[in-house]
Amino acid sequence: MTLLRDADLAAAFDHASRSYDTLVAANPGYHAHLRRSARRLGLPHAGAGLRVLDLGCGTGASTAALAAVLPEARITAVDASAGMLERAAGKRWRSHVRFVHTPAERLAEAGVGGPFDAVFAAYLFRNATDPDAVLAAVYEALAPRGRLAVHEYTLSGRAMDRAVWTAVCRGIVLPVATVLGDGELYRHLWHSVVRFDTADAFAARVRGAGFERVRALPLPGWQTGITHTVVARRPGSDAAVGR
Repeated sequence: MTLLRDADLAAAFDHASRSYDTLVAANPGYHAHLRRSARRLGLPHAGAGLRVLDLGCGTGASTAALAAVLPEARITAVDASAGMLERAAGKRWRSHVRFVHTPAERLAEAGVGGPFDAVFAAYLFRNATDPDAVLAAVYEALAPRGRLAVHEYTLSGRAMDRAVWTAVCRGIVLPVATVLGDGELYRHLWHSVVRFDTADAFAARVRGAGFERVRALPLPGWQTGITHTVVARRPGSDAAVGR
């Protein structure tokens, strides 16, 4: 299968935006896992005085996780899909949460300027045409010693984990998505996970982009070995975070 990219992928997410929240709500642990990854940023004082970028916010599930864990942070949430972003922005948020329509690689063009104290990216990198370009954009957006948490379907490399992922997609996700008219998108999502980096390979990619203190941390439940949080930090000596 040829994976969807760029405008085609954004259009598929636009179409799926109306039912996306319903599908993810059926995923055991989905929202709890996002909150766990947000906590793994390790930001102090509920985020008071800090700026956080939610990269690829979708319909706002990752934004909600950040807002729950870091209620005092100023959160900027961006996404390339206008439909997904409209759903996210239409929900109730505190005044310090804002939404911007832009691809991750074009933050400056959309007026999203750093430095940010942290970047959170959920289910983004395997959908990027050039994940290294996105990592470079993240690096530039972060303050020195700013933190990164990537919450992503990154398989462990074990055959069993790949088999479980395939069984879930074939037996549960695709039948439901096809009925809803979004089979093409969810076939893409299935194959994008299989073709993307393993957790260790993605951690190596992050190190190669210049980040330090890189770790790939597992998530619990049926997604153990399938979903990980990759945490890292931009080097530096003059940021407010993590001194």
